[in-house]
Amino acid sequence: MAGRTLYDKLWDAHVVADMGDGSTLLYVDRHLLQEVSTHQSFLALRDRDRPARRPGVNLAVPDHAVPSDGRSEALTGLAAAQVARLAENARDFGLPHIALDDPRQGIVHVIGPEQGFTLPGITLACGDSHTSTHGAFGALAFGIGASDCATVLATQCIVQTRAKTMEVRIEGDLPAWVGAKDLALYLIGRFGAGFGTGYAVEYRGEAVSAMSMAARMTLCNMTIEAGARIGLVAPDATTFAWVEGRPYAPQGDAFAAAVDYWRTLPSDADAVYDATLTVDVSNLSPQVTWGTNPQDAAAIGGRVPDPEAAPTDAAKAQQRRALDYMGLTAGAALTDIAIDRVFIGSCTNGRIEDLREAAKVAAGRRVASNVRALVVPGSTPVKHQAEAEGLDRIFRDAGFEWREAGCSMCVAMNEDRLTPGERCAATSNRNFEGRQGRGGRTHLMSPAMAAAAAVTGHLVDVRDLV
Repeated sequence: MAGRTLYDKLWDAHVVADMGDGSTLLYVDRHLLQEVSTHQSFLALRDRDRPARRPGVNLAVPDHAVPSDGRSEALTGLAAAQVARLAENARDFGLPHIALDDPRQGIVHVIGPEQGFTLPGITLACGDSHTSTHGAFGALAFGIGASDCATVLATQCIVQTRAKTMEVRIEGDLPAWVGAKDLALYLIGRFGAGFGTGYAVEYRGEAVSAMSMAARMTLCNMTIEAGARIGLVAPDATTFAWVEGRPYAPQGDAFAAAVDYWRTLPSDADAVYDATLTVDVSNLSPQVTWGTNPQDAAAIGGRVPDPEAAPTDAAKAQQRRALDYMGLTAGAALTDIAIDRVFIGSCTNGRIEDLREAAKVAAGRRVASNVRALVVPGSTPVKHQAEAEGLDRIFRDAGFEWREAGCSMCVAMNEDRLTPGERCAATSNRNFEGRQGRGGRTHLMSPAMAAAAAVTGHLVDVRDLV
């Protein structure tokens, strides 16, 4: 009998019942909630007069709709209603709640790991597709809809269908100034936006083992853009060191016992995956997107593709539409694309390590006169840490705007958004039409690349500046 993968072990440890129709009832250890996707879930519980089954294993925090400046002013409109409803629902159902003025507030996928709410070996659900982020800790984490959210609140269980397993083996060492965001865009660009559909993707190899937890979270966060709901990295000493001492993590002897269990989770040496992809990243260049899908990615030294060279009529049509929306001409050098905005933040790249990388590029330089640039920390603790390290001063001196924590310009659900036709170098995770505002044009890239674009006014290879 072949050994088991990490995914197999996580799944098997949480089975409550085989439903007999190919689906399984799984136990959910922890549940994250935010203000936009959960109100209907609470209404469903109210309609059935149901309490929350285990209130203490939930954690609610506003992030999507909140403003990234003017926090001292009263919220208005839809954002005010959504934030107030989350607070009311959390209070009525006895759920732990991190309010907007709480020093722990931030993006749900940043504060979960930051507070030790995310742990190896657990199942974790959240009403947001980028819940795949938490797989970086060796947790079985997946995004769910509003009805599933209600089910988790009421029963602490969820019905799921087992995914196939995919190993993505990363060989070689990432070059300097090439990071997890570049790797994720490269994988999606090379294998397509749907290469992970139906699979639980586990990232392996020396390059992955060498990654920081922030880099692993970036990689797993972007897994959903490859069509997979689940991205995983096996827990190791890097994971344990990151988790130890976090408020919601086990403490003392309980932590030692937990580590003993977590060490059993990595895939067995003889585990067999349903699919394997192998890439060598030794010569990888920084990546940017040129179109309206994360798979429209290319090395910064490349050119905007010619749709007529696409392999199928459907691909030709998709590329023509993308170039029309993005206002680009086939054959243009990517480095000739001028930008209007820069956004550094999001659940993909709003962590302290991301801000440090961007600050290295911004230090001693000035934001180009044609650019408005925002830096939005992923959480208030990240903001405070950055300020303690003087990163905020570097950004301010360079002409960046230094904002409060939140999803900000990633989702266009708050006041930070592009106007029609504006072009943005963004560290967010999605670039579809209107993602950052109606008519806005988004180029995805790493924090270092976004900072380089800010100070030059166009897409550029960060390695030409540092």
